[in-house]
Amino acid sequence: MDRTPLARPHVDAEVGAVLFDLDGVLTPTAEVHRRAWHRLFTDYLTERTRTTGEQLAPYTNTDYYEHVDGKPRLDGVRDLLASRGIALPEAEVEALGARKNEAFLAELEAGVEPYPGSLALLEHLAAVGTPMAVVSSSANAPAVLRTAGIDHFFPVVVDGAVAREEGLPGKPAPDTFEAAAERLGVPSDRAVVVEDATSGVAAGAAGDFAAVVG
Repeated sequence: MDRTPLARPHVDAEVGAVLFDLDGVLTPTAEVHRRAWHRLFTDYLTERTRTTGEQLAPYTNTDYYEHVDGKPRLDGVRDLLASRGIALPEAEVEALGARKNEAFLAELEAGVEPYPGSLALLEHLAAVGTPMAVVSSSANAPAVLRTAGIDHFFPVVVDGAVAREEGLPGKPAPDTFEAAAERLGVPSDRAVVVEDATSGVAAGAAGDFAAVVG
């Protein structure tokens, strides 16, 4: 995705709404998530190898993109563990998810700025009256939006917390994007999805949206 300032942003008049992913699309927090996951699983797999004697492949950046990127947090934990043949009780899965979230929030305290190109697009869409929503697997989306100073652009935020509360399947299912379009009062086939993660692009492709950019 081009993150340079947009000199002449253009949006087709037929577009009724734009549904944005957050991390890696609006803000550089995808890298913060990547580091938090790396810290969690490097520590966990190293300790498990030490205590059980299992020969477990170390965590790599490839694991991030194949198993956790763009997914709800606990799904990411389960998928990574499954890739190593590990099955844990749900309470332990939740504990690992909580550790990852703590690592993410600690890094977020340093602050975050939106991508200049993304900010230019948000300002243009707001000026022409195009409704916008954020659809994120992260339960921290509202905090990230506030920290980046762009929360005022989004009357609708469907994040991981909303998905859990309402029983919505996470990405790569299209349900969270569909819920965002519905809350904006726009038919899905007039909404554009903007994504950077494989699971998010798959979610957009699985729904009846006007277009998927990613």
